[in-house]
Amino acid sequence: MKHLLTIFVCLIAISLSFSQQSIGAKLLDSTTQKPIPFANISFGKNSGVITNSNGEFQIHFKRKLKKTDSLIISCMGYESKSIAAEKFTDSLLLLKPQSIELDEVLISNKNYSVEEIIEKAYNNLTKNYDFNFNKSKLFFRESNFNNITKNSIKVKETTIPEFNQAFMDSLMMMMPKNAGDHTEILGELYTKSNEESTHKLNIIKASHLYDKNLEISFEGLEERFNTIFKKHVKRDSYFKIKSGIFGTKEAIDSSMFDSSENKKEKEKTDAFIEEQKKKEEERKKNFLKYRKETIAGLEKASFLFEDSHLNFLEKPKKYNFEILDYLFVGDAFAYKISFEPKRSADYKGIIYINTDDFAVIRVDYENVKLLRNFRLLGLSYQEKLHKGTLIYAKNNMDVYALKYAESKNSMSFGIKRPLKIIEKNKNVKGRRKQNELSTDIHFIMSNTTKKELVVFENHAIKDSDFNSFYEKPNVTPTYLPDYDPKFWEGHNVIEPNQAIKDFKSIE
Repeated sequence: MKHLLTIFVCLIAISLSFSQQSIGAKLLDSTTQKPIPFANISFGKNSGVITNSNGEFQIHFKRKLKKTDSLIISCMGYESKSIAAEKFTDSLLLLKPQSIELDEVLISNKNYSVEEIIEKAYNNLTKNYDFNFNKSKLFFRESNFNNITKNSIKVKETTIPEFNQAFMDSLMMMMPKNAGDHTEILGELYTKSNEESTHKLNIIKASHLYDKNLEISFEGLEERFNTIFKKHVKRDSYFKIKSGIFGTKEAIDSSMFDSSENKKEKEKTDAFIEEQKKKEEERKKNFLKYRKETIAGLEKASFLFEDSHLNFLEKPKKYNFEILDYLFVGDAFAYKISFEPKRSADYKGIIYINTDDFAVIRVDYENVKLLRNFRLLGLSYQEKLHKGTLIYAKNNMDVYALKYAESKNSMSFGIKRPLKIIEKNKNVKGRRKQNELSTDIHFIMSNTTKKELVVFENHAIKDSDFNSFYEKPNVTPTYLPDYDPKFWEGHNVIEPNQAIKDFKSIE
């Protein structure tokens, strides 16, 4: 029994050591007890993750942990911490704010003005950053949240009984008031940063988390409308559509009437509709191209490139700069500089510049005014918010490459105007007006999109490596009706926020 017990304990210890393939915790400020977002959790030279906006992380290991394995936790303005990975059990980790001695402020033999620092950062762009062919292993997440705050169609007059208030209310009830979806991709991006056309993406794994029950069946709506139109609308009629002071004239699609004389036209119409459906299906299938362009767009929005909205280096005269502080970013000592527009610029934020090589290693930015504000005759469109973060770190070639990017956009769209549809027919004797539908439309919708990109590995490659890689066509994501914590098990990703964890399709 003694030997059996010893063997049993050993087996438990062995199974536990092999099951310890991941570590998860929450990172807090030891003084304020607040979460620390965007902190680096490194395991070796080329592996690691970044904490999410709530300070949480989960890191997976591809091999059995050794006694010598350590996690290195570092974040801007905090003391770095090394923890033995094998014996890691904490669910909460505390980091101390990094104190700076007065003599550390004397960072160079010359006291640079803020204008000189910005100029040096601009002049050192080509030396500090990687503009050559490289390969990045990355994780990308995009979350969309739609909210309809107002949707009503008030029927003032109708000569078609089916187009009554109850029918319009039923259409409005079909539209979901709140809906969200989340797309996640683990992949490898082959790129040459200074050429827009040179991007290739290898999708290793992808998911699309959304509720199919909230999708509106437009084919069902089309069938209902066609049935009503066939019953009431005459051949050779045309519609007079009026909204406010403007009006348009639209011919009725004669293919809705089944007759031999319209057979050819019906065939043409059916062919056209089928072609449009195929195009829409292709757009949905071309998941790789659309997501590749989105990921590349996050990189191209950086201050590194001309015509970026973050043009504080390219056009510094548009901004007021101020040195706020000095702090450590990992092992690097950095200037903390604020920027605000003094002319026509749209953004404000904080820049962190390495005092040694004048590389911009982090930017936090946010718009200061509406980016778009369109209002005309009852139509409105506003882009209210665009804020984000860019973090850069050195790669294996000792130059800086993108480590983390976050972007959040909010917009709203509204319609408030009368809409009148009149059916007329020139071949009917007497009065041309056949039917009329008069309504007042009031519709307001808001949308928020959040994109996150974390690069786990980045290294330079030869142009031959780039040219020899071919993308896999027709890649599609795995549909998830509910959040599944096992889907990304064994892969290093950004820890999901609470909204994703709580996502569940309606029964």
